[in-house]
Amino acid sequence: MPLAFTLSVSFWSDQFVNGLTTGSLYALIALGYTMVYGVLKMINFAHGEVFMLGSFAGYGALVVMGGNELSGPIIALAILGAVIVAMAASVSASVVIERLAYRPLRNAPRLAPLISAIGVSIFLQYLVLEQTSARAKFYPDIFPRGSVAAGPFAITYIQLFLIASSVAMMAVLYTIIQRTRLGRAIRAVAENPTNASLMGVDVNRTIVFVFILGAAMAGVAGVLYGLFFQTIRGSMGFIPGIKAFTAAVLGGIGSIPGAMAGGYALGLAETVGRELLNELPGIDLGNQWRDVIAFTLLVAILIFRPTGIFAQRSTTRA
Repeated sequence: MPLAFTLSVSFWSDQFVNGLTTGSLYALIALGYTMVYGVLKMINFAHGEVFMLGSFAGYGALVVMGGNELSGPIIALAILGAVIVAMAASVSASVVIERLAYRPLRNAPRLAPLISAIGVSIFLQYLVLEQTSARAKFYPDIFPRGSVAAGPFAITYIQLFLIASSVAMMAVLYTIIQRTRLGRAIRAVAENPTNASLMGVDVNRTIVFVFILGAAMAGVAGVLYGLFFQTIRGSMGFIPGIKAFTAAVLGGIGSIPGAMAGGYALGLAETVGRELLNELPGIDLGNQWRDVIAFTLLVAILIFRPTGIFAQRSTTRA
């Protein structure tokens, strides 16, 4: 009998929940990549560091508010405060990055903003590593322990909070893009910046808002990551950033629903794939093989379906 059919229902349900948890983080971060690419046709490789800055800002806010001494209803207010601070930090960093590193190169050859993005990423990473003496920081362990069960599924409170918060933020973003004047402006600029400008859309202002929205999602993801994994480092933005980029490519970079779907698909693929490989006799691959699975998937997508699953046909700017 094939291995997949010998595993218990609890195994599959646990991996499904774990995949949704990590997939929620990937999806939130991937939105920043896909929105910037949809408007500017460039990859913001500094976005992983924006996520990292948000996580550190949220950590600082929680420590200032009492850290591990927090208890009761105050915990909810503290987490909300940490999220607001993280969003503010990520947004501020992203606006500065757009103004100083990307806007001057907007009409340059495409390789120039890519190199600029990589340079900003390295600068921010080593800046935080220097300020923290390359030491890990540990989020306050304040989230209530326990789990809820629904049939074969058992989900911890922190997993439930992470998934629900991510879905709520993605729903808010989707509503903004589809139902508001700002969203119409963003879609117009993504379609054709010149025509959008002729119709009265402030292109520069709209692009800044694209960076703001993507950074806000990354800031929320940073706090959720810290609460779930507990440990944060100055180098933490690289791997989640690349995986979120993989999710965006998987879903069809430039497509917001695609980034969401790609995040969850990647989370499920790497979680289930790793556990299936570990079930083979004599094999213990460890967590690092999640990265191998994700990057193998990225290469396969770029070779066999570079437009992604939900890619929309659009006019490519020269």
